[in-house]
Amino acid sequence: MLSMRLRLDDLHVPKWRPEGGRWINGESWIEPANVSTLVMEVNGDQAPRVRVRVKECKRDEADFVELTMEPEQARLAAGAFGTAPLYLAERAGELHASWDLTLLRPHLRADRLVPRVVARTLTRQHRYTSETLFEGVYRLTERASATFTTSGLSIHYPESAQHVLEPRTLRPGVDPLAALDELLTDVIRQASTATGCVGVELSGGADSGNVALAVQAARFPEMHSFGLLVGGSTGRQQSERRRALVEHCGFRDTATPAMQHPPFCPGGVRALRKPHDPAGAFYQEAFDVVREQAAARRCEIMFTGSGGDEINAHHSRTHAELPTPDPVPWLGGKAVRALAEVNEHLAPIPVLPVPTLMAFGMHNPGFLRAGIWPVSPLAHPRIVRFMEQLPHEHKRGKALFRERIRGAGLPEWVAAPAEPENFLAVLEKGLRSYGLPVLDSMLKESILVDLGYVDGKALAEARRNADAAPVVPDLLCDVLALEIGLRSLM
Repeated sequence: MLSMRLRLDDLHVPKWRPEGGRWINGESWIEPANVSTLVMEVNGDQAPRVRVRVKECKRDEADFVELTMEPEQARLAAGAFGTAPLYLAERAGELHASWDLTLLRPHLRADRLVPRVVARTLTRQHRYTSETLFEGVYRLTERASATFTTSGLSIHYPESAQHVLEPRTLRPGVDPLAALDELLTDVIRQASTATGCVGVELSGGADSGNVALAVQAARFPEMHSFGLLVGGSTGRQQSERRRALVEHCGFRDTATPAMQHPPFCPGGVRALRKPHDPAGAFYQEAFDVVREQAAARRCEIMFTGSGGDEINAHHSRTHAELPTPDPVPWLGGKAVRALAEVNEHLAPIPVLPVPTLMAFGMHNPGFLRAGIWPVSPLAHPRIVRFMEQLPHEHKRGKALFRERIRGAGLPEWVAAPAEPENFLAVLEKGLRSYGLPVLDSMLKESILVDLGYVDGKALAEARRNADAAPVVPDLLCDVLALEIGLRSLM
């Protein structure tokens, strides 16, 4: 939500002034993300203590980052929504921070990686934590705080959030469908825009379909929808579902064939070697196209269906077990040794579901880069708490979500598709057509191999086997994306 450079020496005499979109004091500066739905408040009434708050401009609970400065000390605090990450690094009496990891490039070194974070990334054992791939660079997790003094930078986790651990019995006469409808529509109406121009990520599934219905009910002046079509017979069915929802909601729709923008494709961020987060989304090239389309149509907010899977999960938080990861044959000795530490230094239980927060970290910086504020209504704390209390029969198979789509008058093949869309064919095309040539170059020169995180001989064998294999192992995407991302920042 903000970027900044903060010198402790500048905090003794606070003379903050606005200049060119930033607030400046000496050599220090603070700049909010260039998004119309954010507001920055500066309060110097208790000088030399100065408070800065960047937050969503909305009536309801809002996401925020707060900075409190006084002589010899600065403190950052984050809200519970975790919409955008905030990365921190300190050096020589200066604190640098940004929602965009690439803006901290001077602090990112490929020879100073955190082994357990690399191991998590290569084996898909991602964890929500203040740690990043890079030593000395930290993430401010939800509700956490960071303190910067002459002694350096320290991160402080909050207490674990309180949750409803088991579903409750509905009171007689309570209609959960009406309750969900009212809650979801109200959450969406809280989103504030200057022009009333909004977008919806519409895949054609139950999650984005429910968000779309609530956006329609909120009656924004200008409503657009955007979606990635997966192709083949599955894509044709997906396209029909999207068309039914678009016509029902009255959206101005833009659909993009995902097969034209697979991972590692020419013209994409990876192929062009543009600086980017090595831990970013697999399908970044395709979603970059969607974000560009939304920005071209001047959308201020993009509503997404993120969080729908998590809030419908059929388990108690106290008994949930993580799945056993698939073995990675090319894992190097340094990564193998680090696997024993993958569950260390984790953030406490957050307000929102952990997978949702981690997805925000991968996807949402791209929206901010495009000047768009992403909103995921299904992950709003009020919705999360409602779904935690809901009896399992309403969540199993997303029963309540599908009933809401039926109740809107849409056909059964929209509410409960026989063949839901997936991106596996898109990933296969990206790996087969563009990823394997990248792998060939990696076998000649590789950061990850040189550092001992990847076994070069095992990776070469996987490359030989991939030519004859009917499907390229999708785990190769992880190692390729990490290697290319690291190269882009060096």
